[in-house]
Amino acid sequence: MHVVSSMTNKKRICVRDVMKSNYGTISRNATIAEALKEMKRLQTTVLVVDKRDENDEYGLLLVSDIARKVLAQDRASSRVNTYEVMTKPAVCVDPNMDIRYCSRLMATFNLMRVLVVKDNAILGTVNPGALVLDGLVAIEADD
Repeated sequence: MHVVSSMTNKKRICVRDVMKSNYGTISRNATIAEALKEMKRLQTTVLVVDKRDENDEYGLLLVSDIARKVLAQDRASSRVNTYEVMTKPAVCVDPNMDIRYCSRLMATFNLMRVLVVKDNAILGTVNPGALVLDGLVAIEADD
């Protein structure tokens, strides 16, 4: 959904245009060892932590969190559960959000990943790299 604004003549790129639609999930009760196996299998550095029920929120488990809260503290990955390490609630953005606003949000709160959610369903994830390498590059290609 590339839209050119008539007022600014700048190409508008939405989060949906740069998001990663393939993502892995894990239970909050899984061990970090299990999470690492799943990350390796999927070749990813982030997993979405499932909700307990419809009144709960999604969480995110990042490799950087595991490094900081498990590896650096010399904890055994088989004895630490996902819920002890994850970030929850995960910050969620609308797929139609302009990448400029998403980038500002992520920079303001020092976020490495956000969920892209529409009608309470996860569509994907986005990180600062995608915003710059896929989004900004596409904007400037038309300049």
